[in-house]
Amino acid sequence: MSGEPTIKTTFLCEARIPLEVPIDSGTSPEGQRMVFVVKQGTVTGPRLNGKVLGGSGADWARIRPDRSGALDVRFNIETDDGAILYCAWLGIMQFAAPDAEYALDFAKPDDPAGASRYYFRSSPRFETGDARYAWLNTKVCVCKSRTGNGGVIHQIFVVE
Repeated sequence: MSGEPTIKTTFLCEARIPLEVPIDSGTSPEGQRMVFVVKQGTVTGPRLNGKVLGGSGADWARIRPDRSGALDVRFNIETDDGAILYCAWLGIMQFAAPDAEYALDFAKPDDPAGASRYYFRSSPRFETGDARYAWLNTKVCVCKSRTGNGGVIHQIFVVE
């Protein structure tokens, strides 16, 4: 075997999800807990298009004492052709102290280049009973995300 092993991914979609002002549960020994309820968003891509159903879920985030964020995200998507998909994932967001304000500024304009100032990754999984999208039930996905435009922008890839 020559060279480094690689993993092939295929772009699935981009989800742009505006978020409600967070519910701040305060700081516990596990960190600061916040809940960001999802508003209606968009899903666009070569294999998945539709909308995030507003109010169908949230991001249960925890800013840990090391300034990293532990993410627990769940919501529903309605595809353009009427299928309902459940999407859930765990992830990590990490930033250096000087970049914390920027990384957590959901209201700033979308700035793809600025996303290099922080690490924001996750592993989405999909569930559906709709036969047209059943293939998603058996796929591992990865997600590269950034903050901006009133919420989050997720680029989701299928691991082949």
